[in-house]
This record gives sequence, C-alpha cells and structure tokens, in this order.
Amino acid sequence: MTNLFNTDIIAKYNTSGPRYTSYPTALEFTDQLPDRPLHHAALTSAGEGLSLYVHIPFCHSLCYYCGCHKIVTRQHDKADRYIDYLAQEMALNHTSFRSQPVRQCHLGGGTPSFLSPEQMTRLMNHLRHYYVFAEDCEISIELDPRQLDTAYVDMLWGLGFNRLSIGVQDVNDVVQSAINRVQATEDIAALVTHAKHIGFSSVNLDLIYGLPHQTTDTFAKTLRVVGDIDPERISLFSYAHMPTRFAAQRKIKEAWLPSPEAKFRLMLQAIETLSEQGYDLIGMDHFAKPHDELAIAQRSGTLHRNFQGYTTRANLNMLGIGISSISFVGDWYMQNAKTLNEYYAALDQRTLPTQRGVVIQFDDAVRRSVIMSLMCNLSVDKIAIERDFEIQFDDYFKAEMDSLYRFECDGLLRITASSIDVKPHARLLIRNIAMTFDAYLGLAKNHQRFSRVI
Repeated sequence: MTNLFNTDIIAKYNTSGPRYTSYPTALEFTDQLPDRPLHHAALTSAGEGLSLYVHIPFCHSLCYYCGCHKIVTRQHDKADRYIDYLAQEMALNHTSFRSQPVRQCHLGGGTPSFLSPEQMTRLMNHLRHYYVFAEDCEISIELDPRQLDTAYVDMLWGLGFNRLSIGVQDVNDVVQSAINRVQATEDIAALVTHAKHIGFSSVNLDLIYGLPHQTTDTFAKTLRVVGDIDPERISLFSYAHMPTRFAAQRKIKEAWLPSPEAKFRLMLQAIETLSEQGYDLIGMDHFAKPHDELAIAQRSGTLHRNFQGYTTRANLNMLGIGISSISFVGDWYMQNAKTLNEYYAALDQRTLPTQRGVVIQFDDAVRRSVIMSLMCNLSVDKIAIERDFEIQFDDYFKAEMDSLYRFECDGLLRITASSIDVKPHARLLIRNIAMTFDAYLGLAKNHQRFSRVI
C-alpha cells in the first residue's frame, strides 16, 4: 500500500474540496422553489424504488468534533412530539411514492438510539404504515454505544433492522475526554458480538483520524481493537476542524490537534493496518471485507454514492424525512428546514417543510455522472457518457481535459480516447480529480466552505 503515499504529491494537492455526496453540492441549494416541490420532483422520477432517510436530531450529550444537525437534550418527551410531526410529514408525502417499494431505510442523526424502545417502535410503525417495504429491504441505524444494552439491539432486530453503524472514533481515554465522548471499548465489542449472534448481516464501525491528542502509538491500539471486534465495514473519516462553522469545535484547542504531517501519518497508518487486517479500501474512506457487497460492487464497477456515503443500490429515489434531511427525487435535490421551530411551523400549516433545493439541469446531469463515476469507480467511460447524453466528450469538456493534464503529468491518471482511468495510488486524491469537472468551484464563496481533502 505504500505506493498510495507520495508526500510531495499529497502536499501539492491537499486543498479544500467537496466530498461529492451530491452534485451540485448543498451550497448551490436556494430557496427559490416552486409550490409543492416534491410533487414536481416526483413527476420527473424514474426511480426503481425508494431509499428513506429519517433524521433523528437528539443527543444525550455534545460530542465536540461533531458537525451534524443535532439537539442536545435529556428530555425524551421532545422525541415524542418530534415523532408526531414525522408522521405528519409522512402523511403529506407518501402519496407521491405509493408504487415505489422501500429498498433502503436508514436512521441517522444526531443519535437515533436516543429514542426509547417504545418511541422507536412507534416510528417504525409509522414508516411501515405510510410506505411499502420490500421483503429484502436494507434497514440500518446509527448507534451511540454509551446509551445501549443488548436488549436494545434485540428490539431493533425485532423491528426489522439488519445493519448497524456504531460510532467508535477512538478508544484512547485522553482522546475521548478531549472530544467529550468517553465510552467503554468492552461495551462496544459486546454489542457487536451480540448483534452478529442474533443475525445482523452487517456492522459498521466509525473511526476518525486527526482528533486531539491522537498519535500513531495511540491510534495503533484503536486499529488493533477494531480489528479484534471484526466488523464487516469500517468508515474512516478525517476530522475537519472548522470552529467558525461548528460552535462545539471551539472546545477543541488548536494546539491539541496533530500537525498536518502527523495527521497524514495517521491516515497512512490506518489504511495500511486495515488492509493488513483483510479489508478492501472502498472509494476514499470506507473499508469492507472482500465478501461484503460494497467490496463486490467496487470490483464489478457498480458502486454508487449518495448522502449516506457509498452504496450498492442505484436508481432509487432518496426521500429525506425530518429536520435538515435531503431528498433526491427525479431531477431535484430538496432539503427540509434545519430547525425544529421552522419544521413544526410548516407542518402546522399542512405543508411539507421543504426549504431549499435545486433542479438538475442538463449540464449538471452530465457533470454529476462524470464526478460520481470518478468517486465510485476511479474511472470514466467516455463512450458511455457520450451515449447517455448525446455529446462528444472531449469537445464538451475541452477545458476540463486540458486541466487534467497536470494530473497525468504527475502520474495520477491515464487518459485514452475512450476513458479516464485514475491509478490506484491516486485514489486518495480522487476529490481533487473530480473537482476538475465541478462547474461551481469557480465561485469564490465555495472554497472556504469545504473540508480539506486529507
């Protein structure tokens, strides 16, 4: 794996850029929407099914590194009211998707496991009442292991969940204290063991590199512990320190953070260690066992990417429910109101809480196809793009192809008459390469809004 890491090349290209969970990115969303935007979007939909995302914003405590839309509270009755409003949103939007089976359902946050067993049961009953779930539906949830026991995992299994994602981040006590997320590694291991025992088909563990006080020695233990727990998938994220955007990050002192060089070594260490443990590197920041469907999809060139990261399910309409949730239906991206007050006020008026969005124009669609192909499969089939959009690739992207020359000169990719192929050792810079085709990055406002590539 050492050929992934040329420090001179990494330093040259380690700039800020989008993660491309969408294109255009959320920065291009506006409030200039038609009446009933979801209805307009559904009319352009050719989806083969539905991917539901439900945002549960509540957390018991504040993790200082977090940049998610969350509400820290110990008052569980707030979740009761929220579920009531989620049901109202479902009642308003489900008619547009009656014929589309739910093939994926994911609960994110915040902390979805904030919900009590009774609240979780009520939420799932609402979802199954308003939408038709396919028999093989993938139902997943993000969990905070500090607030769980095995009985909660049993309850989730009984409700039909079959995938779990657990936030580990780091197992070192000093690091955990600095980010205000102290948790027992033994409890996480016990939860994963129990989940596998009762039948969960996949468990994902989240790790973050670049956290305060992390060193290669402390992170080695985290990687060893995670390897011993043996999840099917691991997500490895770079900590993006942006205290001007996320107030909680002001609790983390700059002096506590690894230097850029040290952070790079942490990433290198993680990739090499997880590869030695038998995981395949998926895209730029996920790992999966070779038998996992993500790894199989990457090998077959059928990997896809959306707001939930890498996925094997293509051609699904993505319907977001709850505050800040983003939908991708037909030619539209749409985002719900980001605060409870705005969300509740819209539903009190019997209107959907869609607040921002953007319609995909022809040029967006072409560029989106190219960017997602790069992000997922490290290549672009120029002939396929020409066929799908009735363009001449090299003419349409003349300026972009000229810009790619620098990457080719640095040995990062190969350009032929029919394809653009990113070399395996350049995968860590795939965001940079994809940015070449982003028509919006020329806007100066955008560059300071994204995290760094490494």
